Amino acid sequence: MKNLSTKVLIVDDDPEIIEILNYNLINSGFITKSASNGLEAIKKAKKFIPDIILLDVMMPEMDGIEACIKIREIKTLTNTRIIFLSARGEDFTQIAAFDAGADDYISKPVKPKILLKKISSIAKRLDRNKNPIGILDLGKIIIDRESYIVTINNVEKNLPRKEFELLYLLATKPGKLFTREEIMLKVWGTEIFVGDRTIDVHIRKLRKKIGEKYIKTTKGVGYKFKK
Repeated sequence: MKNLSTKVLIVDDDPEIIEILNYNLINSGFITKSASNGLEAIKKAKKFIPDIILLDVMMPEMDGIEACIKIREIKTLTNTRIIFLSARGEDFTQIAAFDAGADDYISKPVKPKILLKKISSIAKRLDRNKNPIGILDLGKIIIDRESYIVTINNVEKNLPRKEFELLYLLATKPGKLFTREEIMLKVWGTEIFVGDRTIDVHIRKLRKKIGEKYIKTTKGVGYKFKK
């Protein structure tokens, strides 16, 4: 089964290891990016929002332990699984990795087939548990239906109820064109008459708050969300 939606960030200062892992993961359908040290890993993780990070321990600039601690402080990466891949097998190094927030620790040399099995297993669990309480993670935008909070580029925004429900509806299916009739029914219901003007006003307000690029108009038909 191809893991077409699972994103993996590979962090290692050895180009050969990155090349081998990239080759195996991409051939198995994973989406990958790579970094050569902890600082670069943090920057890329914030933008890429990986599901899984494969993290070396000993690296220049910032080692894997420190990078893991900092990654665990980033709200948008709360659900990211971190697996250490390291040639250091001492107990104290492994304990430090788990204390920093690691989910697993694998000693090098890594056997690609075994690693792929492990990552595929994690990917399946992530897929089953995705959005358990109505959280839509769209990269730079995270929509939490339970708390009615929208986080844009790590900044929380509280939207009025109808604006939030309209955004949530469109974002549940990125790329799908929602007609005005669908929007009226699902956001305002059948008891209240809502004209096109009301929907347009709410869309305009949303664009001012989240940016113009996310909500696209199909003239005379409706709107869709673009990631």
